[in-house]
Amino acid sequence: MRIPPRMATLGGVAALVSTLLVGGVAATANAAATAVGSICYSSLPSQAHTTLKLIDAGGPFPYSQDGAVFQNREGILPSQSTGYYHEYTVITPGSSTRGARRIVTGNKTNEDYYTADHYVSFALVKYSC
Repeated sequence: MRIPPRMATLGGVAALVSTLLVGGVAATANAAATAVGSICYSSLPSQAHTTLKLIDAGGPFPYSQDGAVFQNREGILPSQSTGYYHEYTVITPGSSTRGARRIVTGNKTNEDYYTADHYVSFALVKYSC
C-alpha cells in the first residue's frame, strides 16, 4: 500500500489567496470549504491520536481499507484532484465493525480531517491549540 506524502504544497492555498486578493468570491467558488469546521488535536478521541501516529509512521494499519483514496463524493472537503485525499479508520471501542470515525488526510503537511459521522461532517485538525 502506498502511503500519501505529507509534504507542504502551496498550490491550493496560493490559488485561494490569489482569488481573494484579486477580488473573486472564494466562498461561492468553493462553498464546500466553508462547511468544514475545526477541532483541536487535544480534543480528539485517543483513538484518533493513535491513527495519526500510525499514519506518520506509515502503518501498520488495522484495516486493509486504511490508506485508500478518499473520493470526496460528498463534496464537503475542498475540491482536489483524485488521489489527493486518503482515509484511515479511527477505532471505535466496542464496535464490531470499522465504525463511523475516520481521519482523512490531504497531501499538505498536517492537513488532517476528522469525521465521527462517516463523512457527514468534517473538522480540520488544528495542532496549534
